[in-house]
Formats: sequence, structure tokens, C-alpha cells
Amino acid sequence: MVGIVIVSHSQKLAEGVVELAKMMASEAPIAAAGGLEDGNFGTSYEKISAAIESVYSADGVAVLMDMGSAVMTTEMVLEDLERDNVKMLDCPLVEGAVLAAVESVGGISLDALSERIAEARAVKKLDN
Repeated sequence: MVGIVIVSHSQKLAEGVVELAKMMASEAPIAAAGGLEDGNFGTSYEKISAAIESVYSADGVAVLMDMGSAVMTTEMVLEDLERDNVKMLDCPLVEGAVLAAVESVGGISLDALSERIAEARAVKKLDN
């Protein structure tokens, strides 16, 4: 199964997104990388690296980020990892995490998941 990492400036937010995704797909390999080591807001290279390693398999890892330095820090981690099968996916964090978890349990490939997530960016919640 494709592993999933949720990167956020907030530990509680990352953990909450993981909790919600697990409600929909309890077997999904998903990990939170939120906040700094001391519990403050921010993004941690070490937490992101450890989260990726915790869900890594030959199927790869999809990393979803909230914004700003979460994106930049994740880019640095991936540059150092030098693995082709770990990708950052651009999507709404909560919706993307739930979709990724459900699709991962269903056996989707990382490349196919990347395409499905791209489709999710265009989904409207309201019809106006």
C-alpha cells in the first residue's frame, strides 16, 4: 500500500487529519508530521523524515502538506532522500488525506493516486 504522510504546522491538526482518514480507511499506512519537536507551531525536517520512514514501502509514499514552510521543508527532505517513489501531492489537506487513505487501501499505485488527487482539487463543496 502507498504510505501517506500529513505535514502541518500544527501537531494537533496533523494528528486530527490522520484520525479522520483512519476512520474511513483504518488499515491505511498514514503518519502525522506536525509541529516542532517542542510542541510549538512550525515544521520539522526530522518529523517529516521519520514519518516518511514509518510508512515507507516499495509502493511509495504520498506527502500532503498544509502550506508555506510545510511545503519548503518537505521539499528539502525529499531532496535528501533521493527516492523516486516519494511524492508531494497538491490538494486540500483533509479531503486529500481521506481520498489517499481510501485509495491506498484499495491498492492504487502512487502515480495513479497522484492523478486522482489532482482531480480532487477541482471538486466544489457548494454549487455557486
